[in-house]
Amino acid sequence: MTPWPMPTRLQCCSLTMAYRQHVVLDQVSFDLKPGEWLSLIGPNGAGKSSLLKAIKGLVRFGGDIKLGVDQSPGSFRTISAKDVAYVPQNPIMPDQMSVAEYVLLGRTAHLGWFARESENDRQVVAKVLQRLELGPFARRSVDQLSGGEYQRVVLARALAQQSTILLLDEPTSALDPGHQVGVLDLVDELRCSEGITVMAAMHDLTTAARYGTRLMMLNHGRVEAIGDPQAVLEPERLSMVYGTPMNVTTIDGDMVVIPKPRGSRRSTSQ
Repeated sequence: MTPWPMPTRLQCCSLTMAYRQHVVLDQVSFDLKPGEWLSLIGPNGAGKSSLLKAIKGLVRFGGDIKLGVDQSPGSFRTISAKDVAYVPQNPIMPDQMSVAEYVLLGRTAHLGWFARESENDRQVVAKVLQRLELGPFARRSVDQLSGGEYQRVVLARALAQQSTILLLDEPTSALDPGHQVGVLDLVDELRCSEGITVMAAMHDLTTAARYGTRLMMLNHGRVEAIGDPQAVLEPERLSMVYGTPMNVTTIDGDMVVIPKPRGSRRSTSQ
């Protein structure tokens, strides 16, 4: 099979974006090394999805987005379609297409004009379906899938692209806890073994901290904080950004973020 491409770093400088004069990204900058997992957190409307769409090239933006193999200025280049695989929050699937055919679309970025999928492309798809426990669904029509199956199939298409950057927008929102762990563990395994860079918008702060090597908190389109989970997930900052008192604790070595009990919220407000 085709090997994964050489890992690259992702550099975003002063990204800005506005919809009808409403600013959704305001001078967002960061630099990700190969193999990092950046969890994007923040309340609804903070700019997480907009940032992912900008990196994928789906929306107009100001600023620069580049890929490079090291920190030297001459090593950076602009992003191409096959560099970035993207799992949107609400994907649209074609009717009456089999799961295998849909996942095979992930290989399109690697094909030239009028080229057809090769045996290698089909092997890549078969392996991805197997790893996501989707082999038995290969011939099933995509419009006959449950919500969780649907979400795994969309992720399978992205992984079949074998891109150096993987963008995930709420990738496990429709999955039960067992499949959530399985899918995120697989992505993390590929991150470690293949050096891919992952950016994932996540509402579950505990999960964001468990998988993210770094977290970036967005608030009203601005970077509120970026760093390791311990530095970003400060109770005071979380309470301010999310507008409700929050607790941060540790269970079996993992950071856990939960809203404060209702009773303690009432007592502190009196």
